[in-house]
Amino acid sequence: MPRLLIIALLVLPISAWALEPEVQAAKNEGMRLWGISEWIEMQSYLEPAAEAGGVEAMYYLGEATRLLDRGLSLRAMAWYLQAAEQGDPYAMLRLFQGGACTAGDRCPEGFEDWHHAALAITQPQAEAGDPDAMLAMYHIQRMFEASRRAGEWLERAAEAGQPEAQTLLGRQILSGRGWYLTHSRRLGAAEEWLRQAAEQGYVPGMSGVASALIAQERYDEAWEWMQAASQAGHMDRRFGVGWCYLDPTWSDRCQNEQDKVKGWAILHAMALETSNQSAIGNMRRNRDLLTDEEVIEAEALAEEEWIGREPPLSNFPPRFGY
Repeated sequence: MPRLLIIALLVLPISAWALEPEVQAAKNEGMRLWGISEWIEMQSYLEPAAEAGGVEAMYYLGEATRLLDRGLSLRAMAWYLQAAEQGDPYAMLRLFQGGACTAGDRCPEGFEDWHHAALAITQPQAEAGDPDAMLAMYHIQRMFEASRRAGEWLERAAEAGQPEAQTLLGRQILSGRGWYLTHSRRLGAAEEWLRQAAEQGYVPGMSGVASALIAQERYDEAWEWMQAASQAGHMDRRFGVGWCYLDPTWSDRCQNEQDKVKGWAILHAMALETSNQSAIGNMRRNRDLLTDEEVIEAEALAEEEWIGREPPLSNFPPRFGY
């Protein structure tokens, strides 16, 4: 017989647990490491928060372990089960994807499988107007292979102002979602959603606006958003800005005067802080652009202005990503 687990019917968001300041600081560091895919190192920082009842920490420990183990291992399942028992719908979806009920013999009490439990918890909140629950409903309906319903929930979440949903919708439009009379109208529609997210300070939305503007060859505006996303810690945009300063001739998106020292400083800081392979490779290929004296100057500038910069660099992985 399957082992049945009782789940708590909590109200989203499910991450709002009060933690002691020291535990919260450790969790923040763990989430920083999650943002740069340091899946091993992050775990020791998140474990105290999980042990203190932090559902978000439980979920991301499950995510890190699943990715390291390349699937729903017993270790990953244990973390997801803890989060699911507290009502986390995304943990439930991971358990469903990994076959925790059908193959692992761990089922939610009163439900056929974990995606049914996620639906039962999330739909009332979404219907009541919770934008985060609306976005969760998009992912839940995808698990039911109900693409039309999923799309409707994504649109509802975006219309309700949920910035991750707005960014996802904008990117999907860029990739071909929906019917538009002309390509320029498609680009304009995508830009509109991405801009709404960006203007809320959502960093992936900032990067998305830059992409939409580049596609429209509006390079001056795109450069402004590239810089904004870089300043906000977006890894890829920080790399692009650094490369543009190092050698503006590589792309029309570079709307700046060359500053080799600044560009090298940015890439050098990225390489030291995150071992970013794009930055490392770019520096290797372009080393002959700088004299030895300029490299020394750039590395000093990196120490002064770019290493340890806040907010920290991140790939901004979505909550229900890879």
